[in-house]
Formats: sequence, C-alpha cells, structure tokens
Amino acid sequence: QVQLVESGGGLVQAGGSLRLSCTASGRTFSSYTMGWFRQAPGKEREFVAAITRSGANTYYADSVKGRFTISRDNAKNTVYLQMNSLKPEDTAVYYCAAKRSGYYYRPQDYTDWGQGTQVTVSS
Repeated sequence: QVQLVESGGGLVQAGGSLRLSCTASGRTFSSYTMGWFRQAPGKEREFVAAITRSGANTYYADSVKGRFTISRDNAKNTVYLQMNSLKPEDTAVYYCAAKRSGYYYRPQDYTDWGQGTQVTVSS
C-alpha cells in the first residue's frame, strides 16, 4: 500500500484556478497509476482524471477535458491536478487515489486513497 496526503483545496470564484497536490509515501510510487476523483454532497464518487505510471498517458472525464490537467513527478512522489476555468459544478471533495491494476475510471479498482480536500467554487 501507499499512503497519500492531499493539499491545495480551497474556495475560488467561478473562472478561477486551483492546483491540487497529492504526495505519496514509499519507494514504489512509479509503479502506480494515479487518479483523481471527486464527490459532491448527495452524489456518488466520480472519476475526474488519471495518469499512467510514467506519465505518458492521461485520461479525463468529459466534464473536465480542456480545463483540468493531471501530471506527476515521480522523483517527488507527487501527482498534481491543475484546475482552470472552474465552475460551480466542480464543487466537491477531491480525492487522490492509487492503483496497480484495473480500469482507470473505476473507483473500485483503486486500492489506496487520500483523505480528500474540499474544493468550493462560488458562482
């Protein structure tokens, strides 16, 4: 397992930007595909973005394509989510997650999760 610690959430106006960070423990960070998920009140957890082990491939939910960018720095054991042009609909708790196998878009395939960080976008 890997321990994940998230940071960077906060309150921002619509159209603004935030960058979330997730730092992992251990020496095997590069062996994990990393993902970001979010969960709004009363809704199920949904896929936001994922990045493969080397960072060569990225995947995004249609709702965030063109606005969010996922990246990773394996030397720092850190994955980032740059969020631009934020909308009120982006308001949610954002979670960083790690997996070794399975589908990138399925939360049940991720084995390790961060504590979550609140992102609130005002209209």
